Amino acid sequence: MWRNTRQGWGLVSILLHWISAFSIVGLFVLGWWMTGLGYYDSWYNLAPWWHRSLGMLLLGGTLLRMSWYVFQPTPRVPGRRVERLAAHLGHAGLYVLLLTALLSGYLISTADGRGVSVFGWFDVPALVHDLPNQASLAGTVHWYSALALMILAAGHALAALKHHLIDRHDTLLRMLSPRFSHRR
Repeated sequence: MWRNTRQGWGLVSILLHWISAFSIVGLFVLGWWMTGLGYYDSWYNLAPWWHRSLGMLLLGGTLLRMSWYVFQPTPRVPGRRVERLAAHLGHAGLYVLLLTALLSGYLISTADGRGVSVFGWFDVPALVHDLPNQASLAGTVHWYSALALMILAAGHALAALKHHLIDRHDTLLRMLSPRFSHRR
């Protein structure tokens, strides 16, 4: 039940999926909220610290998730060929946008040459810094990639609901529990 099969997702993949999903939505909401904070607001410095720390953990989790998928079978996708193609393209788009948002956030945070402190546990070093307009350009990329990621993620969720409610496929159930994935 820990590993994927051709029939369904294993517990590791399911946990990584849902932790990522909630983290992505939470980071987006936190990021949007903190842009409206004033200089004298008590969260002015704390909110970005949380945002950066969670973003770096999500980046590490995303790299772990991508590595896990390299060595795991991908369950069959039900539906017509065009739906399977759309699912593959949609998943690729989610990963591209997620990595773009995470890496551009890293570039914003390291533009001044300082690493990113992750909850004070460890620092992610500033490997790239002092580029012309680094923080500004990365900020623009960060915002638009995060916004596009949320739109594509909403489409992903709607497609899962369509498969569950209209097509009566077990796609959503397989991502909720390995026991649905491995029964047949």
